[in-house]
Amino acid sequence: MSALPLPAPLPAALASWARGGGPGRPYELLADRPDGTVVRCGDAVAKAHAPGSDPEALAARIRLAGSGALAGVLLPPLRTGAVHGRAVSLWPYGAPVDPERPQEAPWEEAARLLAALHRIPPHALPGPVPPMRGPAKVARALRRLARAPQAGREAGRAGRAAAGTLPAWARGEADPPPGAAALCHGDLHLGQLVRHPAPDGPWRLIDVDDLGLGAPAWDLGRPAAGYAAGILAPDAWSRFLDAYRAAGGPAAGPPGTDPWLELDLAARALTVQTAALAVAKAAPARRPLDEAERLMLDSCVRMATFRAELEP
Repeated sequence: MSALPLPAPLPAALASWARGGGPGRPYELLADRPDGTVVRCGDAVAKAHAPGSDPEALAARIRLAGSGALAGVLLPPLRTGAVHGRAVSLWPYGAPVDPERPQEAPWEEAARLLAALHRIPPHALPGPVPPMRGPAKVARALRRLARAPQAGREAGRAGRAAAGTLPAWARGEADPPPGAAALCHGDLHLGQLVRHPAPDGPWRLIDVDDLGLGAPAWDLGRPAAGYAAGILAPDAWSRFLDAYRAAGGPAAGPPGTDPWLELDLAARALTVQTAALAVAKAAPARRPLDEAERLMLDSCVRMATFRAELEP
């Protein structure tokens, strides 16, 4: 009795789906992580979304990306499906930010796209619109830190202490307080920008897995955290902040005011998330934190120390 053929590994099966089941041709594996597998097939990119993704919320997010209200802001989807029991989606290929040329990072373009996203009236969106998943990612990072080897849990003590300075909703443990909500990306960093058409078309945002209604300051939290930690250069931060304000972004106050009145909480939450993930990834590999990771953990130490100094 002959053995049944084994199913193709997920990346190969994903590439076959992207080609419409056609003959196998070389594909490029762009990412293969527990929260998503991404392959490039010519002028298209296919993504297998995280196992256990809420199918209705994911479908709503992909529908949003294809709506006319977000034209010129988000890259639109081509089609959706399922592979190996995973929800999958197909997107046009866009040229990513070159990590070897940080001086050319499109901070102003990122800021203008965020401002345009945040200014879209929620009533103009095809509903229902799910909540932004930023705080859920903080919770996931902290759970991953808790599962790290003992050495990692010790190294991450400052991250857990800093997490204790955040309100429960920012740790993904409660619903956010009521207030004006905007459409947010939910996981903004330079890896979420591409040029389409490649290689020199206009910049667009990608990755809708965390898209939804929430506090728009969250989308500025990662660059704000990088600036506060000494990772993002002051000039880059100023260009980003000035471009966001000039484009009418609602999350950082008007020009000439203190942006940290609105950005402090989001910056601290993203600091905790980044540091927790850094330690959780470094500990199993038994490698030391790199300079940027160490700086984020140092920021957690300052957050926790400042809280302790305020206590009686």
